[in-house]
Parts: sequence; C-alpha cells; structure tokens
Amino acid sequence: MQVPRINEHTRIFGAFWVFGLVNNVLYVVILSAAIDLVGPAAPKAIVLLADVLPAFVIKLAAPFFIHVVPYSVRIALLIVLSFVGMQTIAFSNSLGPKLFGIVLASLSSGLGEVSFLSLTHYYGDWALPGFSSGTGAAGLVGSFAFLVMTTWIGLATNTTLIAFSLVPFSFWGVYSVVLPAVDLAMTAKYQQVVEDEEIMPSSSENRAQVVKATKLGSISGTIRRLTPLFTPYMLPLGLVYFAEYAINQGISPTLLFPIEEMPFSRYRDAYVTYGTLYQLGVLISRSSSPFFRVRRLYIPSVLQLLNLALCIFQSLFVVIPNVYILMFLMFYEGLLGGLAYVNTYHLVLEQVPYEEREFAMGAVGVSDSAGIVMSGLVSLWLEKALCGYQQGTGRPWCEMD
Repeated sequence: MQVPRINEHTRIFGAFWVFGLVNNVLYVVILSAAIDLVGPAAPKAIVLLADVLPAFVIKLAAPFFIHVVPYSVRIALLIVLSFVGMQTIAFSNSLGPKLFGIVLASLSSGLGEVSFLSLTHYYGDWALPGFSSGTGAAGLVGSFAFLVMTTWIGLATNTTLIAFSLVPFSFWGVYSVVLPAVDLAMTAKYQQVVEDEEIMPSSSENRAQVVKATKLGSISGTIRRLTPLFTPYMLPLGLVYFAEYAINQGISPTLLFPIEEMPFSRYRDAYVTYGTLYQLGVLISRSSSPFFRVRRLYIPSVLQLLNLALCIFQSLFVVIPNVYILMFLMFYEGLLGGLAYVNTYHLVLEQVPYEEREFAMGAVGVSDSAGIVMSGLVSLWLEKALCGYQQGTGRPWCEMD
C-alpha cells in the first residue's frame, strides 16, 4: 500500500470531500423533495424511512461481510444503485415505485458511508476531515440546490431529480485517479480468503462443518468487537440523530405561521427552507474539527434532545413568536448534529486500537442510521398527531401546500 506523502494531503482531502459530498447529496435531495413526493397530507416520515432503513440494514450487515468486497466493486455498485434509484423516482407516477427508487438510492448511501469511512483508515489525518466536510457540504448543496431549482427557478421536481441522478458518476473518476492502492490491498485480502478456503478438508461433510464453525465464530467475534464501541460512541451519536430527524421530518412540517407572517409564497417553502438552514449548520460543524473539538459526546446529545422538546412545545402551543427564530433554531440543530458526527469518528481514530480502526469506523455508522430509523417510526405518528392538534385549535396550515 502506498503511504501518502505530505504534499498529497490536499489531494487526499479533496478526494474524500468529493466522496462525502456525492455519497450524501442524493439522500438530502430526496428528503428535501419529500413534501413533493408524498404531498402535504401524508407523513414525510414515509420518505425518511424509505431513505434510511435500507442504509441501516446495509450498515448493520456490513461488518460481517464487507471486508471481502473490493472497493472497486463497491464503487460500481454505488453508481448503479443511485442512478437507477433516482431515475425510478423521477419517472414514477405512483408512490410505490417512487419508494422503491428511494430504497435503491438508500442502499447506495449506506454502502458508500461504510466504505468511505473504512477507507479513511488508510489515508492519514486528512481523509476523515475531508469526508466529514464533504458530507456536511452535501446537506447544504443538496437542500439549497433543490430550493433554487424548484422554488426560485421553478423546475419540476422530476426534472431536478433526473439532473441529480448523473452526479454519482463522479465517484469513479475521483476513485480511479486518487485512490487506487487500497483496492489492490482489498483484492489481496479477498484472494487470501479464497486461498484459505482452498486448503479446507476435501470431504464435503468436513468442509461444511468447518464453514459452519467459521461463520458462527465470525458472527460472535463481530458482536464482541462491536460491544466496546456502543456506550462511548454509538449511543450518543444515535441519540443525536434520533432527536434531529424527529425534528426535521416529524415536527418541522408543522412549525408554521399564517402565510402573510412568513417570507414565503407557499407553505411547503418553509419545510424546504428549514432543511437548508439545518444543512448549513451541519456543513459548518462537520468542517470544524481542525479548529474545534468536542470530546464529551453526550453534550450535543442532551442539547439536541432539549431541542426536540422545545420544537414539540412550539408545535403545540406556539411558544416562539415568529418564524425567524425557528429558522435560527434549525441552524443550531444542524450545528449540534454535525459536531456529534465528526467528533465521534475523530475519537474512534484516536482511541480505538490501530488494528480495530477500519472495522470500528464502518461499524459505528450503524448508530446514526439506527437513530434515524427510530425517529422515522416515531414521526409517522408524531407529524399526524401534531397536525391534528393544530387543526383542532384553528391552525390548518400543516396540510396546505
């Protein structure tokens, strides 16, 4: 494996920045389009679950098999899944096929995050900040571009989705130019697995017993490797993501005022604007690690849970008097989420033993998806409950376009 030289740091940072941007941008665009895909009356959490549950399954399963899949194969899968997924969403007229397209894009996103986080282990101190900053930029680029293209320019949502379906093809160019060496390492590791299998007992019965024992040992061993990662890294990250996505998908569609009291022409524009401001906060905080660190991961977790409680009270009782304060709250929410994300992975790199870091970097990502899945399930009920309460108190805006 080629060790990066000092003058390659900028190139490595840039490559991983692009990986983070491209891997996450479609996920953000789909969430931004949620109100257009399902309409104002349906829970936006339907889109959230379709956008994150498959990624969660991939992240959950990846520690058990991903090490035998070369990175070049993973890159090809990312491109195919995301392109076909976005095209399916764009050209479908009913909810079922749209959700299927979202599932394909979600599989791509989950596989990409596991792969690129694991890959940072090989490329020194600038790879993780680059990827983290790129994922933060994806939030802002995706939500702001969607806002500009659909709200300011007036393009149809389907046209916008078709345009974004071409973005993942940049994966291959960046990967093949900047990071070819690790693919050779992974291919060698895969080849070793094949060679090990070739020296197993020739008897089919004995071979089956060895294979079964190896698989059981691998599963139990993987669980043992995951256990010490749970409390210090996975739990606080999962709590942050649970709180912020419950806000974004379950509560923010109900954080409305009369249209004349907001700087929008349509109520759906408030949802898209909240998402853009949230992603701006994510970008800033995910890019902050060279300048500012948080080592007590439960601090952003607790603060985000307090944000969740405040937003619920706002939806029920209007304790905040105008939409501009809510806009700042969405920005602050993004800051907390990004801080939790980037500092969690930095602490993994600093505290986990070297031989376990590649595994840990991919495995810890399960927790953010788990938090999002839980928030999506809660939000299916929460948004409808809050909207129904508002309608009963003379505030019908949550089901208006």
